Amino acid sequence: MPRSLPTSKSWGRAPSPVQGALDRVEHETPLRYALAVAITTNKKEQSTKEPRWLAIIAMLASGLLYAALPSSLSVGPDWMLLAVLAALMVSTVISHRVGHHRADKTIGYAASGILTLAMIWSLGLLVAAIPKHEIEPKILLRSAVALWVTNILVFALWYWRLDAGGPHEREKVSGHKKGAFLFPQMNLEAGFDPRWSPNFVDYLFLAFNTSTALSPADTPALSRWAKILMMIQATISLAVLALLAARAVNIL
Repeated sequence: MPRSLPTSKSWGRAPSPVQGALDRVEHETPLRYALAVAITTNKKEQSTKEPRWLAIIAMLASGLLYAALPSSLSVGPDWMLLAVLAALMVSTVISHRVGHHRADKTIGYAASGILTLAMIWSLGLLVAAIPKHEIEPKILLRSAVALWVTNILVFALWYWRLDAGGPHEREKVSGHKKGAFLFPQMNLEAGFDPRWSPNFVDYLFLAFNTSTALSPADTPALSRWAKILMMIQATISLAVLALLAARAVNIL
């Protein structure tokens, strides 16, 4: 039988330059691969972070709209709710920056809850004032529009904070596969992008459709809490529109 040729190691000599290069590549390749995976993962995590400034603008805009209401339809001074919301927003930003995500979520819930209660209270005052004809038509129209827009912003904030555990929880996973809403981008037949994840604009669009069409339009609700919130939002929007129509008939 033919014998195999002896290698350089069997002769006791140093390996050839080619063999040394191959050995170095064999040892360095796993390290380079692990480094490349770490860099790719880091870039992926950075790209999936949701912008918080959109929600902050929506919250402050809601406070400004509430401050535009007449004193007979607001709770306390005109500036009080805006000041409270601004203080809570500063607290949420600080909590998010330092990594206290539970505190960030709790303060965000408190801010949305305060804004929701103030909006419902003002809507009740508006309903009670319309039959008495205590509000001038222009002020009535301005107040109703402010409450209608506030309704959109408030529920957009709720959807954004609650869906799939909130923005911080959604950032932990790559793509949005499970949630309370079925967005069109999650449809496999429409070309599902596994890296796609909703941000505040998507929830604002959902809230806008719910207030205008009184239906979820292209984004159906899957969970029960989402259906309940959408029912409440549509009821508030319908009440405002019905009151405006009734008042317009009386004016004409």
